[in-house]
Amino acid sequence: MKNAATRAVLFVCMGNICRSPSAEGVFRTYAEAAQLNLHIDSAGTHAYHIGEAPDPRSQQFAARRGIDLSQQRARKLAADDFEKFDLLLAMDKENLARMKAACPPAYQHKLKLMMDYASHSDSDIVPDPYYGGPDGFDLVLDYIEDASAGLVRAIQNEGKT
Repeated sequence: MKNAATRAVLFVCMGNICRSPSAEGVFRTYAEAAQLNLHIDSAGTHAYHIGEAPDPRSQQFAARRGIDLSQQRARKLAADDFEKFDLLLAMDKENLARMKAACPPAYQHKLKLMMDYASHSDSDIVPDPYYGGPDGFDLVLDYIEDASAGLVRAIQNEGKT
């Protein structure tokens, strides 16, 4: 695996308007605070919202935590993402399964769940808040913050081995 200075991380959910842009924004903030030089992006397994900004609720709840998602635009996961990114993190098992089905065998080792890096949350997925109430957006951010902190630690520890 490449060193931390050249690592590239992609966060993936279904439409790329709620969970994965939130993960991109939160993780970018954590990575910058840790002075990690990473390429960070997000995508969706479906093409429902290509070119759209993140859901206004995602932007609102992220902004309350000091995270600006307003410049992001939804895109669909592309075939070359499996080669370009060192780590592709799905928000849930359904999207991970879609990624595995599309991913060439040589890159399968790069696919994981975002919550594999969490240490304080009791869920193995980041639930989709789209059809729920406002509490869902806060919960998503709580999970993503936990997993982002763990991911930063994992990347930092790679450089020590």
